[in-house]
Amino acid sequence: MQVHQILKSKATDAVVTVSSGTTISDVAKILAEKRIGTVVVSNDGKKALGILSERDIVRELANRGAGCLSDTVDTYMTSKLVTCGRNDDADHVLSQMTEGRFRHMPVVEDGDLVGLITIGDVVKARLTELAMERNALEGMIMGH
Repeated sequence: MQVHQILKSKATDAVVTVSSGTTISDVAKILAEKRIGTVVVSNDGKKALGILSERDIVRELANRGAGCLSDTVDTYMTSKLVTCGRNDDADHVLSQMTEGRFRHMPVVEDGDLVGLITIGDVVKARLTELAMERNALEGMIMGH
């Protein structure tokens, strides 16, 4: 299975982005309101500059306390992004996420942000694929 197939199966292909000057407090509100785990940092909605997750915020709250809430996302975002393309293999993406210990990966094509996939998206797609394979094998065994 490829990343583009996973993107098609998602309810929405919208990626929530914030500009680099957005405060951590504002990002926390966005994450809570939209019930998501991460935002991509982009000043134009196309070029991904970084990514900031709820885990990043919690880590800073533990280290610095509530004072970090007035800082901007560019202070804490991960700027060395690990991205994938639409034609990348889902198993490879899952491996990268597992080894890197992150749950969200921007999908980039020709330098532009075209989507975001989560580890949950990849696992769900893989489980669907395995169920289809199992059904096909059962059909062959049963002679259908």
